[in-house]
This record gives sequence, C-alpha cells and structure tokens, in this order.
Amino acid sequence: MPNLNRRQFVQSALEGAAALATVAAVARPARALANDAIHVALIGTGGRYRAFVPELAARNDTPVAAVCDVDQRRVAVAADNVERAQGRRPELYGDYRKLLDDPSIDAVFVATTHHWHAPIAVAALAAGKDVYLEKPGSHVFREGRAIVDMAAKQGRIVQHGTQMRSSDVLAKAGQVLASGLLGEIKMAKAWNVQRRAHPGPQPDGQPPAGVDYDMWLGPAPKRPFNPNRFHDNWHAYRDYGNGDIGNDGAHDLDMARWGLGVETHPIRITAHGSRVDPSTGERDFPDNTMVAYQYADGRVLLYEDRLWTPYRMDGFDSGNAFYGTKGYMIFSRRGYFQAYLGMQDEKGPGLEQGDTGMSAHVADFLDCLRSRRQPNASAQVTHLSCGLIHLGEVACRVGRVIHFDPQSEQILADDEANALLTKDYRHPWTLQT
Repeated sequence: MPNLNRRQFVQSALEGAAALATVAAVARPARALANDAIHVALIGTGGRYRAFVPELAARNDTPVAAVCDVDQRRVAVAADNVERAQGRRPELYGDYRKLLDDPSIDAVFVATTHHWHAPIAVAALAAGKDVYLEKPGSHVFREGRAIVDMAAKQGRIVQHGTQMRSSDVLAKAGQVLASGLLGEIKMAKAWNVQRRAHPGPQPDGQPPAGVDYDMWLGPAPKRPFNPNRFHDNWHAYRDYGNGDIGNDGAHDLDMARWGLGVETHPIRITAHGSRVDPSTGERDFPDNTMVAYQYADGRVLLYEDRLWTPYRMDGFDSGNAFYGTKGYMIFSRRGYFQAYLGMQDEKGPGLEQGDTGMSAHVADFLDCLRSRRQPNASAQVTHLSCGLIHLGEVACRVGRVIHFDPQSEQILADDEANALLTKDYRHPWTLQT
C-alpha cells in the first residue's frame, strides 16, 4: 500500500479489527534464502528503527521492502529515510497485520512500544517470518514463553535486540571469564544509574492528526489520549512499558546473566522499589529499584537502578560486575571491561574501548536467516533474560519474597504474584499461541 493518504491510512488501520489470534492462523513457510535477497520490513518507526536502516542499506541482499507505523507522519518520514539510504522507496503500512500477509516479506524488525513487542512477534512467527525483536522482547513473563514456543513450532529465527551479545568487547571479556583468571564466578551485578526525569501530570487531549490511537493502544486498556503516555514518554507507564528495569536494565540484566553463566530461571527473588525524588516526574514505576535473584546452585545476581543521580557508578551509567573466587571484573555495554585480581586489586587484562555490537548483531541475525542456526540472542536467551525483568517487577509489586519453579515457570504458593506473570488483553486483541 504505497504512499498512503490520510483517509487510506486510517481505513487500513481500522480494517479487520479481528482478534490477534486470527491474524496469521495459517502459517506460511518462509522462502529458501540460500542465495536470494532477504526482504525485510520495519514495524515501528520511532527513534530505534534508525539503527537498522544503515546496517541494511550497506548490504546488497537486504532490501527494506516495507515500513509500518500507526502514525502516518512517522511512517512517511521513515520511508523517506529508507529511500535515501537504499535508493528504493518501501511500501507503507498502517496495520502490521496486512504487512504480515505479504508472502514476499522474509523477516521483520520490531521496534514498537513494549506492550506490542510480543503480540507482533508471535503473529510474525506464525506467519512464517523471522523476527529481530527490540528489547525487552516481552512485556510480561508469559509472553516470553509464547515467543519461544512459536519460534520452535514454526522453525523461525528470533534475535533479541541486546546487541552486546555480538560485540568484540564481550567476546574478549568472555575469554577472561573462561580462562579461570578470576576463579569461579559466584555473583554478578547489573546497574543503571542516571537522572531520568519525566514530565509532570498533563491534561488529556486529542491524539495528533494522522495517528490511529486505538491501534496504538492495541491490547492495552482503553483510556483517553495523554501526551505523557505517548511518543517518547510511554516507558514510564505499566500499560505500555516496563520502567527502567525493562529499558536500559534489559541490556544490563542480560549481560549479568551472561557473565554469571546461568541458563535457567532463578528460584528466589526479593525486591525493593520506592519514590525518593518527586522531581523525577509522573511514573507508574519506582525511581529506585533493587532486586536479588538466587539460583538453585546458590549463585546470586543483583540489579539496582537509581534514576535521580547525576553521577555514574564505577565510571558507568550502565554496567556490570562479575565476582569470582580470585578476582572480579567491571564490564560496561558502553564498550569497556577491566579485571582486578587478589587482595590488592591488581589490574588484570582490560580493554578500554570496544564497539557496542550493533553492526555485528544485525549481521548475525541475517546470517542465521540463511544458515538456520540459532543467533547470539535467540528466543530462549530472550526469555531467560527478560524473565529477570518480569520476576523482579512482580517481587517489587507484591512486596515479598517470591519462590519460582524454573521447570513449570510458576510462582509457588502465591496466587497474587503468579497472576502478575501475565495480563489482560483488551478485546479483541489477544496473544496468539
């Protein structure tokens, strides 16, 4: 549907408002990609999609065939940017379901609000598309399991947007961890400390012209439009985002789990969160959070954020520490690590600079589309790391220790907490399984 006018855009978005479960009821096998071009689509055209355009345009085998957004202005700007980068204008869509019906689209890059990540990803997988999914891949815990199961059922590839998984600095830090220089890693910590102010309360109003606001809400509860809850500000509200533990914290928790070397869920989670600085603005989430995750073998992963601080910790706003029996390592997704040994904190191997892995991460995803091997941040990696976000938030919300069974993926003896592993989806939307 190229070059939509406003009437066509709105009509497209309103058509077929059937349940999400019927979006791609009949899965279609993907085309063989051994030597063919990989036709991709971008779903969600806020700021994050811009990271993909140069990576895709730099190759001659990955044309961006379509872009999709509920905001007519944004999707037009995105199409202009893509056309400048690759010399060919993509198709424009206001409704991702129509895009998924196109059998020529091989893969989608999903960069919407958090509450739309999993519903779109699961529908895309069911439609025979491979999926690059921005973090966090799931808005609630159960969505992560739905992504894993649908990817396995359809034989599709999922790459999570935790791009440090493909960075050179991570590979070199991994060599140090694997060498035994630091001993056995018993504990890992992740942090996100920065000043993250949000606007104060604002009155409700009308959505901007050219925006299908009902589609933007999708499975979220129906409520009047408010600029605080829309473009650029929605992270602070539980209906659409996951707070900072699911924003920057998604990267830092993923790195902490990677360094600790655990490939399962924790069994015991404790958390605290509060508001200590009213000047951080209106938000559904605390402006400081601390979570402790214990694994079955006794290892511990810690997370903390402070959104009212004008300073960093150990030199980084987002970082990790890996504590071993002989030494420890400071690591940051900003592209740095440094090891320290023994009682005197003698410096071991370190790398002062490194890339953040974006180019390699996109390339890894595209290579996997041809080889069908699992990528660096697969659906299972996504679920285990995003599970930490959701279990931490649940523990914080109920205000007590929660005990989790990694096999059944259930919170034990706590119906209130267990119910928070999922959510209600506004009719007619639901999560396809």
